[in-house]
Amino acid sequence: MKRALLPLLAAILLLAATPTPSKAAPADDVTANIHHFIDAFNSGEFKAFYAAFAAGSVSIVDEFAPHFWAGPHAAQTWGDDYDKHAKATGVTDGVVAYGEPTRKVVSGALAYVIVPCVYKYKENGKATEEEGQLTFVLHHEAGAWKIRSWTWTGVYPHPAK
Repeated sequence: MKRALLPLLAAILLLAATPTPSKAAPADDVTANIHHFIDAFNSGEFKAFYAAFAAGSVSIVDEFAPHFWAGPHAAQTWGDDYDKHAKATGVTDGVVAYGEPTRKVVSGALAYVIVPCVYKYKENGKATEEEGQLTFVLHHEAGAWKIRSWTWTGVYPHPAK
């Protein structure tokens, strides 16, 4: 009888010692930080804008050169490059209008979210807009969803309707 219990006892001890997967992060607030990020951009509050990003390396893909930013300071470098690009092309008054996500996929502490947007601005004083979408990868850390990566995908700029 004792011999028969040894394999069972060994299996129970092995299961008890095996780490369990971490509890999935909450999905209900996955877009809150995205809204905060876009609202901070729209109001020019770049300290709040930068606070939306995850710790460590992040990546950004956007339509103006150099088109790709990566690393722990990617957001700040993108911000500097956005300002340079705006000045060089006569872009002012840039704001992003956004809708409800068209896709949300939460996989534990990671999320993939697509948000339809319209980027509205003036280019040399003329009202211009671009319809597109922002695609995000977020990481749940320190009790909140933080942006690990975002990509802008949009149509060619055209006069505002």
